[in-house]
Amino acid sequence: MLHWLAAARAALVPAAPRPDAVLVDLGCGAGLLAPHVADKGYRHIGVDLSPSALRQAAEHGVRPLAGDVQAVPLPAGFADCVVAGQILEHVVDLRAAVAEACRILRPGGLLVLDTLAATALCRVVAIGLAERLPGIAPRGVHDPALLVDRDVLAAEAARHGVELALRGLRPSLRDLVAWSALRRSTVRMVPVRTTAVLFQAIGWKKG
Repeated sequence: MLHWLAAARAALVPAAPRPDAVLVDLGCGAGLLAPHVADKGYRHIGVDLSPSALRQAAEHGVRPLAGDVQAVPLPAGFADCVVAGQILEHVVDLRAAVAEACRILRPGGLLVLDTLAATALCRVVAIGLAERLPGIAPRGVHDPALLVDRDVLAAEAARHGVELALRGLRPSLRDLVAWSALRRSTVRMVPVRTTAVLFQAIGWKKG
């Protein structure tokens, strides 16, 4: 499912606004976003704590940077675009991670997020059900206590100059059935009204 989400995340990233534009990929993992943004003109820097993940990301053309998303080792205003996909629901200090994402973003830059909401419905769907389905999410990968409070997320981003717009996301049911029957290699993610489970957030930094 991480591959499907990477494609949906990349769809929100526009072409680079200038030569030498920088995209910082927080919690980049193995660099799954890289193939989807390779033709958009960014210098793609991936931040992660895992040496093995950074090695894999480098194989996809990502410039690896060892670091914690709650204390990113980059200067303020460094990035034209900051993405944080499926990482905020794993951090202990949400406010710190959001503040850092906004800090390294230049005025006029774009912040793109996707994560899981701190709701009872999300705990049932994303943890109770999804972690029991083969190929969707490893069992035990999510700590319910770290799911993301949408109000805290929006308020913290706004405090640092980024007004976020949120939209819900889910797999295409038709694609999911075809994928389960081995008739598709990937599944499209489609927007939904509710942000109570999986959602994306996007906003431009004031400046």
